[in-house]
Amino acid sequence: MSRRNPHGTSARVKSVTSNIPGVLLAGGLARRMGGGDKPMRAIGGRTILDRVIARLAPQCDGLILNANGDPARFAAFGLPVIADSVADFPGPLAGILAALDWTASNRPDVKVVLSAAADCPFLPRDLVSRLHGALEAEKTELAVAASNGQSHPVIGLWSVSLREELRHALVVEDIRKIDRWTARYRLATVTWPVTPLDPFFNANTMDDIAEAERLAALDGG
Repeated sequence: MSRRNPHGTSARVKSVTSNIPGVLLAGGLARRMGGGDKPMRAIGGRTILDRVIARLAPQCDGLILNANGDPARFAAFGLPVIADSVADFPGPLAGILAALDWTASNRPDVKVVLSAAADCPFLPRDLVSRLHGALEAEKTELAVAASNGQSHPVIGLWSVSLREELRHALVVEDIRKIDRWTARYRLATVTWPVTPLDPFFNANTMDDIAEAERLAALDGG
């Protein structure tokens, strides 16, 4: 089965992951960069967001972008843009909830959704297949990525059936940290190697942007 990504090139989708859409989380305030949209920063002549889309489009059955503010600034990427449904920028859990709600309304056939940070330009090309394999093998409702002894809770698979429990945690319990919420459930964790680079490197500061330029060369541009 093939899909067409927002930039017009066809991509082969593995059958095991053919029904898993992805949400790119870009709702952060980028305070350590002086504000603005981190995913729109350029690395090696391409925006970080363009690199993330290129990595995930072949792995997912469609992508959506979670971002607040005017969605028109992302129009060139050709993705549906959904805002947080919980006010005051409560963090990535709100973006995940928005994605689960969108999926329940627009893709009722879908059981799990991939989430990924929109500022991680070197995501692994086997991200979805390995996470899905672990979720199935361990019979869990959640799966998360890890590397170098560290979990990356914003990058994982989420069961759409958990969306009301997540909404309650955010709105009623005021839970903001992802790992505090996921600790309530059985969680499959999949670890990736960090050579030649950590695939979950993310750009939080201007120094990180400079480092990303170096890593892009290791990654083939």
